[in-house]
Amino acid sequence: MVKVANLIAAFILLALASSSVTAYDPSPLQDFCVAIDDANSAVLVNGKLCKNPSLATPDDFSYSGLDVPGNTSNQLGARVNIISADLMPGLNTLGVSLARIDLAPNGGLNPPHYHPRGSEVLLVLEGTLYAGFVTSNPDHRLFTKILKPGDLFVFPFGLIHFQLNIGKTPAVAIAALTSQNPGVNTGSKCNLWSQLASLS
Repeated sequence: MVKVANLIAAFILLALASSSVTAYDPSPLQDFCVAIDDANSAVLVNGKLCKNPSLATPDDFSYSGLDVPGNTSNQLGARVNIISADLMPGLNTLGVSLARIDLAPNGGLNPPHYHPRGSEVLLVLEGTLYAGFVTSNPDHRLFTKILKPGDLFVFPFGLIHFQLNIGKTPAVAIAALTSQNPGVNTGSKCNLWSQLASLS
């Protein structure tokens, strides 16, 4: 009887160890699903409630405001404006979102953070940024690059990353994220702050 119990326990342990769970934005089930808050006139499909497609308008698929600078008069000298399905309903179920990142001169910082549900591609429009990410256990390697206008940098899925304005002028970047709701978590147990301090 003990052998059978050990065999069952080993089988369960093997099954648990070999199983994996992934989470991502599912593929859309229709051409589009314009987000709506009114549950009485909507259909729920993998995301927010969907507006009746016959009621969709071009305004549901556009957003104006990425040209407006964010207020960087704060402790970090940074402002991140996220454009998601909340501001642009046509993004619902498409698996993408955008952000405008404004950083004050001489040290504006988008602090170390990660997106648990998406990767990020950063395009620098103005200024000079020092950007990077830290790999996961066991190495915790720091990958950094100085970026100028027109440069791209990729932050892999779920890894801690940051942007620091090392220039004497304001910096602006656009981030494209691979999720309609990538989430954001700040802070970490990595030793990033001491590595950033070595810049000064």
